[in-house]
Amino acid sequence: MLKVSENQRFLTHEDGTPFFYLADTAWELFHRLNYGEADMYLRDRASKGFTVIQAVVLAELNGILGPNAQGDLPLHEQDPTLPDEAYFTHVDAIVAIAASLGLTIAMLPTWGDKWQEISGGIGPVIFTPENACSFGKFLGQRYATAPIIWVLGGDRLVENDLQREILRAMARGLEEGDGGRHLMTFHPPGGHTSQQFFPDEPWLDFHMWQSGHARNRDNYHCIAQDYAATPIKPCVDGEPGYEDHPSSFDLNNGYLDDYDTRKFAYWALFAGAHGHTYGCHPVWQFWQMGSRSYNFVRRPWYEAIHLPGAGQLQYLRSLLESRPFLTRIPDQSLIVSENYEGAYHVQATRDECGSYALIYFGGNKPVTIDLRKLSGTTLNAYWYDPRTGNADFVGQISNDGPREFTVPSFEGAPTCGPDWVLVLDDASVKYPRPGSCRYQETE
Repeated sequence: MLKVSENQRFLTHEDGTPFFYLADTAWELFHRLNYGEADMYLRDRASKGFTVIQAVVLAELNGILGPNAQGDLPLHEQDPTLPDEAYFTHVDAIVAIAASLGLTIAMLPTWGDKWQEISGGIGPVIFTPENACSFGKFLGQRYATAPIIWVLGGDRLVENDLQREILRAMARGLEEGDGGRHLMTFHPPGGHTSQQFFPDEPWLDFHMWQSGHARNRDNYHCIAQDYAATPIKPCVDGEPGYEDHPSSFDLNNGYLDDYDTRKFAYWALFAGAHGHTYGCHPVWQFWQMGSRSYNFVRRPWYEAIHLPGAGQLQYLRSLLESRPFLTRIPDQSLIVSENYEGAYHVQATRDECGSYALIYFGGNKPVTIDLRKLSGTTLNAYWYDPRTGNADFVGQISNDGPREFTVPSFEGAPTCGPDWVLVLDDASVKYPRPGSCRYQETE
């Protein structure tokens, strides 16, 4: 089971060791995939270093009226108090596969169109406070010992007291069912955060943003907002722009690629997020020939799982896990030259005692870093390639004040994007090469 760290900024295992929330959006996993397909997908994600899979029980794409891949509907008579055993046996099997691979399911009991009618969606709206509590208790009991994080909401605004009470009732039911074993959050609509709707609910353990699907969306501002909020809770961008998604839902803007997804990830994590969610447009809906597509899908999911962005995030995880994790703080004061908005934005994080700093360069413009924020008279400097996980040792430099850095040049065009990470370590601490091994720590 997972818990919130003592400093209220991260997630940890029960023994206090850090838990890196690296999620993939697989909203239609229980609804559109059969057992063999789900097994293939989950094994791929586990092999790429993911730790969390975000999936919906009562799915968005006609999840009440349309059967799953086995031909089963989730509810009898569209009644949340009458779950169908065959449907949930299929969910059980997928949760079990995930657990066997070391994956946690961030489980949404329902998409938002089942409790909120105003914003549209296929629906139908079926929840009341009473049956929401009953459905939550059913899920909580059924998955009480499974590796689960509960995610309420489902891409909808909370617009009135009835909707708020439905969500609170579902949270109560989940806690009654699982004995409070699992963490819980809320998935908001695009451009919003759970902090906006539930700033201090006792059931909400960490905040979640949906920064949305626009190129160069400044999710670092989103995370910084929640990081500064009180009471302090961990925060995460639970739905940034998806790889292979039309930017801002407009084909004229082109499709988001691995460079875009890297920027979202590094910006958010270095701004203070406890973890990050990746998404791929064909994958969340598990589109293949013969199924209905949404928003200009251009390849089947079983090809899209091999797009480069998903595989590259394991290098971000390796980088952060190779340094003390639970003492990492955001610190833009490291950057003393002009910073940039858009693609060239630079985001910095460091150990709270100054034993290391990580600075993500979105582009190839020079940036001046104030080394005095770091401990030690001598620093080990590396350029870390977010595309490959390779760390090039620059050498030892004196910690003697501000210094300008420019990212390495390529002998030809980069595979995608000019971004790099500057790693600065207090040489006396003798950290391993960035990304090479996990730093051992507990709370």
